[in-house]
Amino acid sequence: MKIISYNVNGIRAATTKNFFGWLQSTDADMVCLQEVKALPIQIPEILALITQLGYHYYFHPAEKKGYSGVAILARLKPLHVEVGCGEEWIDKEGRVLRADFEDFSLMSLYMPSGSSGEERQGKKYNFMEFFDGYIAGIKKEHPNLIVSGDYNICHTAVDIHNPKSNANSSGFLPQEREWMQLFLDNGFIDTFRYFNKDPHHYTWWSYRSGARSRNLGWRIDYHLATTPMESRLKSVKILPDAIHSDHCPVLLELI
Repeated sequence: MKIISYNVNGIRAATTKNFFGWLQSTDADMVCLQEVKALPIQIPEILALITQLGYHYYFHPAEKKGYSGVAILARLKPLHVEVGCGEEWIDKEGRVLRADFEDFSLMSLYMPSGSSGEERQGKKYNFMEFFDGYIAGIKKEHPNLIVSGDYNICHTAVDIHNPKSNANSSGFLPQEREWMQLFLDNGFIDTFRYFNKDPHHYTWWSYRSGARSRNLGWRIDYHLATTPMESRLKSVKILPDAIHSDHCPVLLELI
């Protein structure tokens, strides 16, 4: 089984860059999208393309048009889909969507960024605190869980191109990195690092100063799997040649 997580930075913009031609070539079974930036009612042609590729689709858009939003595309119809997490401000921003299947559950997650200032950084910390308790409850009901998406956090120095100059940057702050470590310690596997310990593997690059061509990036997109899923992990690949966004997709294969 192939599962892709991809922050598309606007599904309409990505579609103009042959996103669906690329997606068809991957033969992915399930796709978690972040920053969809569209209400389903706004994109009937795109929904038709999704259907033509054999996917069921589920969206959790933000109330604010052109902002945030997550989606899950799946060739296998879920037994249940949970839209949102029950926290009002988070659900208004369209950040959490879960699909439950017979043998595991898949969540598409888009954690807030704090890069625009102290207010949003505070919201990010609020999200992190809430999410800890929320996921603890979900794991009790669904112990086989994969939380895929844009966490907006680099976990360690090997996950960012210049850890010294970014020491005080949102996304690499000590409190954020400590949270990520505790999150993993509470029963999750960073599936990419499970297979690959090497540096210089990134999933997001600034549009400035040719950062992508110079591979000056950040690894902020993850497939985190609960420890009971370990025996099913086959491989994880970052796909930097897919250029539909300032992010790139991450492909997880399960046995």
